[in-house]
Amino acid sequence: MSKRCQIIGVLDNGCSGLSATALARLQEAEVVIAASRVLNLFAGTIAQAECKDLTSNLSLVPEWINAALAAQKKVVVLATGDPLCHGVASFLTKKLGADKLEVMPNVSSIQLAFARIGMAWQDAKICSVHSKDAGEWQTGSGADHGLYALLQAINQHDKLAILTSPENNPARIARMLGMENMADDFSMVVAENILCANEKLFQNLSIAELAGQEFTGNDVVILCRSEAKTAELLFGYADHEFKQRKPDKGLITKREVRAVSLARLQLTANSIVWDIGAGSGSVGIEAAKLCAQGHVYAVEKNAADFAIATENARNFGLHNYTLIENKAPLGMQNWPAPNAVFIGGSGGELAELIELCLAKLQTNGCLVMNFVTLENLNTALEALKKSDAIWDIIQLQASRSQPILQMNRMQAENPVWIVCAQKEIVA
Repeated sequence: MSKRCQIIGVLDNGCSGLSATALARLQEAEVVIAASRVLNLFAGTIAQAECKDLTSNLSLVPEWINAALAAQKKVVVLATGDPLCHGVASFLTKKLGADKLEVMPNVSSIQLAFARIGMAWQDAKICSVHSKDAGEWQTGSGADHGLYALLQAINQHDKLAILTSPENNPARIARMLGMENMADDFSMVVAENILCANEKLFQNLSIAELAGQEFTGNDVVILCRSEAKTAELLFGYADHEFKQRKPDKGLITKREVRAVSLARLQLTANSIVWDIGAGSGSVGIEAAKLCAQGHVYAVEKNAADFAIATENARNFGLHNYTLIENKAPLGMQNWPAPNAVFIGGSGGELAELIELCLAKLQTNGCLVMNFVTLENLNTALEALKKSDAIWDIIQLQASRSQPILQMNRMQAENPVWIVCAQKEIVA
């Protein structure tokens, strides 16, 4: 069997962008695998080799490599820039093992793009949407959308380098930023066709202007936040930070209860969370801030509270929070399976909701419920007793200091039962 498959990084200036060693390996190749654009670029150099187009055939590439190596043929895969930076090399290493591959990286298009504008790039978050057509972004889209991960990265970083594709192009990214009210927060530079005769740099254009531009599909986007993002509180916001219905009918989980409930949800950075009976949205909003790479799906049936929760989410600048106006479980059919569920209100369907949530929870997922009435507590306990869930109850009553003349007294808040359940625990 031939020694190893060579994965060579190439640039759009063709052979002149290759080292002497890489060029020699390419000229010796008997099988060359690359995208159609790259095969055309090196057509004169690989005229004697068997050429295989990986465009729309990525899943077949490991098979092609194994066949070539078994036939004692010298096989080369050409990939743009650094094949280990959002390139084909990582995929092939997982499929074939590192011992069958030798990677010869080139300068990445990201390095070249930053060089064009004279900006350091070691602190940039590198992202890629160079995959299948993600479709246009719609406000409220969840983690299943192809641009979702990019939006979360944009929300968390001050400088980004983005590898794009013909469909997921700079204009589409610009339109997404506009829809999410982030267009004024960033400057955008687009480097197109780097090292080609028609190289072009889109600079000093607003994101709104770039949203209407035409691009070739061979682009690198550089995003820079106008003002560095300041550290934000993750949770524990005062109740008055959330708009709520007044005077006494507002639906908000008080800060002390909210903190314990969030702790019992056992959230991670990428948790999928359901918030049922969102009220003012306080629990779901703080969950969304804690789950920066996850998503919160919330439902509220009261029109006034739905409007307030929507405003709160907007005021907190969330981009991983979806709220629908409906009576649970209506509208929840297409939500992804959650890692955590919070029930703050049930609309009279509590037993059914508990059964549904326990069925939908992922392994080791947590269900947390807040109750202020004995009747709802009893309904929940009866439902849990019929399930295989492991559950416990916390009764929490906080008292807050209140001024009286020149002194302070303690004023008790209503007691709340926090019911926590897990359907299974796997180590």
